Amino acid sequence: MNWSEQEKKNSALEAVKQIKDHQIIGLGTGSTAFYAIQAVGELVKSGMSLQAVATSVHTENMAAELGIKLLKPEEVKEIDLTIDGADEFDSALNLIKGGGGALFREKIVASLSKKEIIIADSSKMVERLGKFKIPVEVVPFGLSYVTQQLKKAGAICYLRERNDKVFLTDNQNYIIDADFGLLDDPAALAEKLNQIEGVVAHGLFIHLATQVIMGKGDHVVIYDGN
Repeated sequence: MNWSEQEKKNSALEAVKQIKDHQIIGLGTGSTAFYAIQAVGELVKSGMSLQAVATSVHTENMAAELGIKLLKPEEVKEIDLTIDGADEFDSALNLIKGGGGALFREKIVASLSKKEIIIADSSKMVERLGKFKIPVEVVPFGLSYVTQQLKKAGAICYLRERNDKVFLTDNQNYIIDADFGLLDDPAALAEKLNQIEGVVAHGLFIHLATQVIMGKGDHVVIYDGN
């Protein structure tokens, strides 16, 4: 296992220590969340009573294989603790998420959560967000309009593709990866994106993360938003 993967695993295992019996857990999506889901499966196997809400079909399938009882978001009023990854985070715990395409469901689950723990390797921390393009999930009908509005706001837009086909989210929407460059004011841009009709969700997560646990070498560093 290379250092990056070890850092991901270390951060995930540290986060899972906060899980308590009889909680409802939000399960993230992506290469770092993978380690957390495995660890939650081990807790269930050892006898802990947990229920989980998944942020993607891929996570649902993985959790089911591990024997984790799943709930739908509409079945819960709140989630005790969510563990998820990020593509970038800054010292104020602002995030860019959505590289895996699950940003809409991830944002809903984060909003339902009393505590949102982000786990990451050390490459994900940045001084300013924006090197990673901001994923924008858009309904297909609104693709042209949303693209125009993003360009007016200063973005270079890339329609996401996979295997030479337009990428579809679990919600059957498109993703525009919008390059705004390094951001001076992530919160202001997030609000601007919120106002564009046709945008289902965007990858700027502002004031949603409670804590970031970052793997660094053979140890972890914890950033608290309190």
